[in-house]
Amino acid sequence: MSLRKKITYVRKVLPAGMRRALGAPVREPVHLIVAVADHFEPAIDPEDGQKRVPRSEQERRLEWWSREYPKAADRWRDHEGRPFVHTYFYPAEQYDEGLVEILAEHCHSGWGETEIHLHHGIPHPDTAENTGRVLTEFRDHLAFRHRCLAIEEGSDQPRYCFVHGNFALANSAGGRFCGVDSEMRVLAETGCYADFTLPTGVFHPAQTAKINSLYECGAPLDQRAPHREGMDLSAGRAPRIFPLLVQGPLLTDFARSRRALRPMFETGAITAPNPMTLDRLALWKRARIRVGGRPDWLFIKLHCHSMDPTQKDAVMGGQFEKFLEGLVGGASDRKETLHFVSAREMANIILAACDGKDGNPGEYRDYRFKRLRDLPAGAGRSDSFAVGVNRSV
Repeated sequence: MSLRKKITYVRKVLPAGMRRALGAPVREPVHLIVAVADHFEPAIDPEDGQKRVPRSEQERRLEWWSREYPKAADRWRDHEGRPFVHTYFYPAEQYDEGLVEILAEHCHSGWGETEIHLHHGIPHPDTAENTGRVLTEFRDHLAFRHRCLAIEEGSDQPRYCFVHGNFALANSAGGRFCGVDSEMRVLAETGCYADFTLPTGVFHPAQTAKINSLYECGAPLDQRAPHREGMDLSAGRAPRIFPLLVQGPLLTDFARSRRALRPMFETGAITAPNPMTLDRLALWKRARIRVGGRPDWLFIKLHCHSMDPTQKDAVMGGQFEKFLEGLVGGASDRKETLHFVSAREMANIILAACDGKDGNPGEYRDYRFKRLRDLPAGAGRSDSFAVGVNRSV
């Protein structure tokens, strides 16, 4: 990447990132609502992002993960006795019925939930029509074939959370990795109620200057990158524009910056070079991602690529277990109440905070969007639908 692009990124995020990092540590008793947005790509080839490994290898990876992850995570539980789960954002363009069924069974056993991930716009820009078709077809496969996704009371249509595989949400990377200016409107029309894409990787051109926020898009949804600005969510004011933007932490990591002699950023990415640690936890808390007026509920959205074999130790091995042991074992001393949640549950708790709810946020995991699999068989329809884009979905 050119020096010019790096400077542009630093100018965009450094001022706000430094303010958060220099802020006073979070000391008061807090509830930590923690979710992992897993960019779950069984076909990933760590040597070449444009290639896919054979299906037999994808199946082997899925079966291994479904068997081994519960063994690694089971002993550490949150305040409600829930394990540390992932939300598996599966690539729509790579749908395979048999593979998704393995993942769905893993989730239905209590180890997470499956949502929608999409890579598009490579090598050529996508269109709104094709994006809507791909999302709708995959949404219905997940909902009606695999009993994943969610539904809202009073509606019979599936709802979902979303991650843009190339970070270029609503064509926010200068026309690369997407091509659909109106993507946010397409997401709203196909039932997306929360986006979990941001922050991007470091120096990515799609990164917004608005960071460490929970908010509504500030521009019309058919415009390019309407999420570059927006209204922060606050208690006592129900959001009207969906999908909501649920960001993970992005702030300056001064300890790493001193060692590297250049600005280093905390992005919430779980990677082999930068696994989860209690030092990073302190940074995630300093990001203070919350609903206005509800300062004791802090939302920590992390992200990873668990199917990348080079990330094994960070997402399931010794580093992972050491972190969970310290996270759960030291929570009381740090005056933290832990809640391990899915993306859907995080969105529900956010909406409860907007409606002025207080007390234990774990009580609001199913506040508005309920899991389809918890409802009677046959709930929902498979016909396409549209929702008003500048009102509640």
